[in-house]
Amino acid sequence: MVRTVAAVLLLWMVPGWGAAAVRSGGGSVSISGGSSGAVTTTGEKKPPAPSQGLSVSPASPSVRSVAGGKRGAEVRYADPKVMKFPAKAGVYPWHFDVTATVFWIGEAPTVRNKTPNHKSSWDQLWQVNYGGFDHPDTEFRTEDFCPKGFVPRLNPFYVALPYNDCVGSSAHKPEAERVIPWFKRDFEKAGRSVCKGVWVQIFYEGKYCFAQWEDCGPFTTDDWEYVFGSKPPKNANNNAAGIDISPAVRDFLGIPSGSARVHWRFVDFYHVKEGPWAKYGLNNPFVNKELKHARLKDAVMRRGKGGRVAPKTVPAPMDRKDWSPYRVR
Repeated sequence: MVRTVAAVLLLWMVPGWGAAAVRSGGGSVSISGGSSGAVTTTGEKKPPAPSQGLSVSPASPSVRSVAGGKRGAEVRYADPKVMKFPAKAGVYPWHFDVTATVFWIGEAPTVRNKTPNHKSSWDQLWQVNYGGFDHPDTEFRTEDFCPKGFVPRLNPFYVALPYNDCVGSSAHKPEAERVIPWFKRDFEKAGRSVCKGVWVQIFYEGKYCFAQWEDCGPFTTDDWEYVFGSKPPKNANNNAAGIDISPAVRDFLGIPSGSARVHWRFVDFYHVKEGPWAKYGLNNPFVNKELKHARLKDAVMRRGKGGRVAPKTVPAPMDRKDWSPYRVR
C-alpha cells in the first residue's frame, strides 16, 4: 500500500493532454506518461466496484475501449481542473463543471423540451442521414457504442452546444467572425457553419472521450459568451445544462444517468486520439479523408510539426460529390 501511494505521487503528464493516466487491473497499478515509460507497483487486489443499475445506464464502458487500455484494465486520468496546461495550438480552454444532459437523434419532443431531434440546427434530415433512431436504452445498443439494427452513417459520438453561428443558410451571425477562434481558417461561404463537425474533448470522473459538435442546444442557440468565452451557461433549465451528449458518449464515459457534471473543451482534429469515435460516419474525418478537417490534419503532418502548429491554409477540397449535407465541398 505504501508503494502504491508513493507511485501515485509520481504521476506524469500524458503528452499533449495535460492529464496523468493511472492504469489498474488485478493487483497492480501502473502510472504511464512522459518520455520515461511507466512505473509499476504491486499491491493488494481490490474487489470489483458494484454495478449501477439505472434505467438508461451504461454497461461497464470503462473497460471496453479506453484509449490505450485493454479489456479488463481501467485507465484513469487526473482531473484537468487541478492540472496546469501549457499553451498549445489547436487546443482550447476547458469549461469546468458543466451539467451535461443526454439527447439522441430521433428523440421526440417532451413537455420540458419541445424541440424534436429528428433534425438538427444544421441538418434537416439528421435522423435519415444517420440511418435510423439512435436508441438511448442500453438494451438496444451494441458493445461498439452504436444502436442495434443498422450501421450509423454519421458518427455516433456527437454533442450539442448552445450556439449556432448561422442565420438560416445565407449568413453568419454578426459576432461569429469575432468570437469563433477558427472562423477565418474554416470559413467557406456565408451561411455554411464553421462549427458543425468540430471536435470536443469531454472529461468525466477519470475518463475522457472525443465527439463532434453536430447540433445546437440545450435550450438556446446564442450563448457565445459561454461556448467561446468564460461565462457560465445562460440556460437555467436542467441544472443549467451547458452541453448535450449522445448515448455513445454517455456509455463510453460511464455516466450512470441522464445527466452529470463534466469538463469539456474544443480540440482541433489533428489532436484527437483514436478510439471508438473514429470508426463510423461520412461526417467523420477519421473515416472520410476528403473532409476539411482530415485535409487540415494531413497538411499539419506534412509540415513535420507533429500536430503542434496549425497550418495557415487548408488544401483545396477534392472535386467529388457526396450525398448532402456531408458531400465534399
